[in-house]
Amino acid sequence: MTDLFDSYTLGGLPLKNRLVIAPMTRSRAPQHIATEQMALHYAQRATAGLIITEGTSISREGQGYLFVPGIYSQEQVQGWKLATDSVHSVGGKIFAQLWHVGRVSHTSLQLDGRAPVSASNKAAQGVTAFGYTESGEPGEVPASTPRALTTDEVARVVEDFAQAAANAVDAGFDGVEIHGANGYLIEQFLNPLVNDRTDRYAASNLADRLRFVLEVVDAVCARIGAQRVGIRISPYGRLFDMPDFPEIDETYLALCEGLSERGIAYVHVSDQNGFFLLDESVAVQEQAFVRLLKHCKEKLGTTALILAGNMTLERAQDLVDAGLIDLAAFGQPFIANPDLVARLKNGWPLTTPDRDTYYGGTAKGYVDYSPYVPV
Repeated sequence: MTDLFDSYTLGGLPLKNRLVIAPMTRSRAPQHIATEQMALHYAQRATAGLIITEGTSISREGQGYLFVPGIYSQEQVQGWKLATDSVHSVGGKIFAQLWHVGRVSHTSLQLDGRAPVSASNKAAQGVTAFGYTESGEPGEVPASTPRALTTDEVARVVEDFAQAAANAVDAGFDGVEIHGANGYLIEQFLNPLVNDRTDRYAASNLADRLRFVLEVVDAVCARIGAQRVGIRISPYGRLFDMPDFPEIDETYLALCEGLSERGIAYVHVSDQNGFFLLDESVAVQEQAFVRLLKHCKEKLGTTALILAGNMTLERAQDLVDAGLIDLAAFGQPFIANPDLVARLKNGWPLTTPDRDTYYGGTAKGYVDYSPYVPV
């Protein structure tokens, strides 16, 4: 049986264990620059094998929420350097998640009030961003109708990802995770019910729908090396008006095969089963998800597979022992348990996080959770 608490080598990077901190937006960067408080937050949790940061905007255009950090200016690079130095000083490893929200944005967040960009001009129905309301106050606002990127503009966005990756390395990150999940820009190209293009990124052809994400991966790998690159995907995910489509399995198996050929460090799958009430039962959803996970793992070869969502120690152990995943990512449990690794290893009780302090605010609910002290 594989011990989750033993070391693991990820793309040549030695990790202390197989437990990963999943990316979680916490909205603690009032100037869109990582702060000293954020550095402390991550350093407190550096006993995890790998930390993946909250989504970090690759450009002003890619931003969909106020008070989240970016990685496109030198001030932002310097802000993140304090966090990476802090994590490394206590023996941790940390990747930056590179984020472009696409249409999940609002004109108040865009330069000169421009429309957000996407694979198409289809608005995300029932979706909100966090921007400025009509009164000028921060708050939830309906996602604005986007403008479809021109063919030539897509190359610019690809370059924005590559430059953000280079900036992340300059900031001291051990690598980057490309955010290709949760209904954001990359998934807007992958989903044929959102993507209605007729150019080289056309929805009608699988290779064309995969072109954008693979171009991003190739550009990032060329800039910083494939061993420093991961990507997050969310098959069957429906966040932010991502409709279900018949070619899901075909799409993600082809993507995993393409990623394996590029020799990246890992693919990080987000399990969103249970997020939505669907016609089929949760058990049927789980069976389909595990089946796809198995096929993706087979396609990936030596590229590691990380799973996040609905994670417990028992589930993680079962999936690793079954050969379905290599590492297990935990999200919310790490919020209130900075020493989660020790708590899981020793069977110590877990603290329940305060949901009212998840986003924004002060140090409360962010850096004030205490480690467990055995009696």
